Amino acid sequence: MTEGTIRVSTSRAAEGPARPPFWRDVRVIRVVLQVGFVVATVALVRWLFGNLTSNLDRLGIRRDFAFLDQPAGFSILGAPDFRAQDTIQNALLIGMGNAIRVAILGIVLSLLIGVVVGVARLSRNWLVARSASAFVEALRNIPPLVLVIFFYLGVLAALPRLDEATFVGDVAIVSNRGIWIAWLTVGEGSRPFLTAAAVALVAAIGVAVWRMRVFDRTGTPHRRLLWATVTFVAVTAIAWSVLQPPIEPSLPVLDGRVVTGGAWLYPEYLSLLISLVLYAASFIAEIVRGSILAVHKGQAEAADALGLSSSQRMRYVILPQALRIAAPAIGNEFLNLSKNVSLGIAVGFAEILRVANTAAGNGQPAPQLLIVVLLGYLTLSLIISVIVNIFNRRLQLVER
Repeated sequence: MTEGTIRVSTSRAAEGPARPPFWRDVRVIRVVLQVGFVVATVALVRWLFGNLTSNLDRLGIRRDFAFLDQPAGFSILGAPDFRAQDTIQNALLIGMGNAIRVAILGIVLSLLIGVVVGVARLSRNWLVARSASAFVEALRNIPPLVLVIFFYLGVLAALPRLDEATFVGDVAIVSNRGIWIAWLTVGEGSRPFLTAAAVALVAAIGVAVWRMRVFDRTGTPHRRLLWATVTFVAVTAIAWSVLQPPIEPSLPVLDGRVVTGGAWLYPEYLSLLISLVLYAASFIAEIVRGSILAVHKGQAEAADALGLSSSQRMRYVILPQALRIAAPAIGNEFLNLSKNVSLGIAVGFAEILRVANTAAGNGQPAPQLLIVVLLGYLTLSLIISVIVNIFNRRLQLVER
């Protein structure tokens, strides 16, 4: 090899590898594919929108949302303050509020039941473990719609009639028209006290955070639950004694075939809530069980070496680590539960889809109503997803 050939080879090596032609460049291909995907998506949405508008014009259906200000023309079960003269917009807001209430309460109850059943599945007691397994295997293999209809027609409808209702002391009345339970009536002028109660809750959370920081810094027991409870009760008691809010207990009273007082849990609401809670809890239980088994057995051995009891080992060592593993999957179950609230239409529960369906049956434009329903459930799901992601990040271990 001559000296000139060596010099040319050295200069080419210094310049680096030659760039491929643009049609083979990975970066160019990636940009082209992304631009093509965006263009195709925009074209598809434009074609669907054009198809929708042309069909609406052909059928003589209006395309605006001005109909939301028109009278609804129907009543809503469980909303005594709503009148047929109220607007469709208010009806949809009530339906969305009903869906949110079922979703929030269902998430809390399903999480509690799911954690308990998941831990029970790993119990050394044969009866407890088999009962938890039967709960999981039975409920998670039944469609939630079947559960809703079963509890509505097979359980709640089989309760005694109102004139033969079952009384649970003075605090509850049980019949096939629903369950009335003792509640609190909030009169006018109670807003200052409710504001003080909210401030007490924020103060309790702040005290709990402070106790955790003291624990991290000094190692002394935090007892954050005790400190937070005392703070909330003390501030609330002081506000109650100073403000004297018009908040009184309301007991259900049966007068003939009419129940006055208390809070009414009507069958449509109960059947949907119970079904979704049990269905979601069966999946959460399996997630919790698998997460507990995913925790390294050395953690349990270390807890035994420290002299912790079985309940202390589960509470302080195993379960916190298991919930950190289970958080993403449990969040997905929360999303499924919130979307399954729409199954309430099968039993007449007045969530937003049921309200939209009733309005469409009264001659209102169905496409716009369905768009409102889609946006409502999409917003609810996104909010739940954001909250779950925040908790998931908080639970993650930060490596040094």
